[in-house]
Amino acid sequence: MASRVVVGMSGGVDSSVAAALLVERGIDVVGVTMRVWSSATSADAPDRFGGCCGGEAVDDARRVARALGIPYYVLNMEAEFTRAVVDRFAEAYRGGRTPVPCVACNADLKFGSLLSRALAWDAQAVATGHYARVTRDTGTGRYLLWRGKDRGKDQSDFLWPLTQAQLATAQFPVGDLDKSEVREQARRLGLATADKPESQEICFVPDDDYRGFLRRRDPSLFRPGSIVDSDGAVLGRHAGVAAYTIGQRKGLGITAATPLYVVDIDPEENRLTVGPPAALERDRLVAFDVNFIACEPPRDPMRVLARIRHSHRPAPATVQVRDDGAADVVFDEPQRAITPGQSVVWYRDDLVIGGGVIGR
Repeated sequence: MASRVVVGMSGGVDSSVAAALLVERGIDVVGVTMRVWSSATSADAPDRFGGCCGGEAVDDARRVARALGIPYYVLNMEAEFTRAVVDRFAEAYRGGRTPVPCVACNADLKFGSLLSRALAWDAQAVATGHYARVTRDTGTGRYLLWRGKDRGKDQSDFLWPLTQAQLATAQFPVGDLDKSEVREQARRLGLATADKPESQEICFVPDDDYRGFLRRRDPSLFRPGSIVDSDGAVLGRHAGVAAYTIGQRKGLGITAATPLYVVDIDPEENRLTVGPPAALERDRLVAFDVNFIACEPPRDPMRVLARIRHSHRPAPATVQVRDDGAADVVFDEPQRAITPGQSVVWYRDDLVIGGGVIGR
């Protein structure tokens, strides 16, 4: 058991209870909130970053730290966050992809930059309020990632890029609890965040309006182009590829006898292809930036349950690693709206085998 642990405190109930549980175990806990907004615009932080890193979140995290009797710091990580999360977010949409910014934040900031700082403070681990679990295989010495006990809150699909070195220093104290149990613990301890509502939005996107955020950041992402059907016939005009995602129906501005959905986004040609619901069904994908956690990349095809988005129920599939390190994933049954830029995560029961980023 680590003697000193840095806890990433977002100002929410999950990270608050994570810190509290470690304190109750006699751990030397240091609370940290990552400041990812510019000091020049800090007055806007409660609105711009209200979910997990804004001014209100800092106040809540500080109150919890004070109640727990632990030191608490706010770290300026604006540059790292912009580079690792925001820039990649915009670039993904430029490429016709729909990114998952929490994945980059976890891998590059919480268990990247923050972990490096924690080790410099003689801490042995970084803990967060994620609903996931880590164990170590005593036979192989390999660190394993598992789904959280609360299936409805499981966040293992946001952690699949973590390396063995990162998992060795990762702790998820609420991973063995249901959400209701977390709130009960917070009430028992009298924590200020016990009944705080959950935040579901992207933390750096005001009002969950990612299109408005991207438009203000880079108007060139919204260059109008053609909307075509599968035969290439032009049906209308779109407002820029960054405004759309695979499976989208609303906002196309097309009148048709049957419902039409975005089935392909071609950034090079600045073109959307639309089609009927059946055109969204695919039985295969290619994954890039692949990371295997439970094992080395297998040479032979591996049977898994594959999850293609956070709300997706994992489906039976076969994974085959290519010579170039990418992976072919073939599902037993077609899946709806396989979306480039999203994560595909592979499971065996609750064990996370690994994952990758879905390619176009």
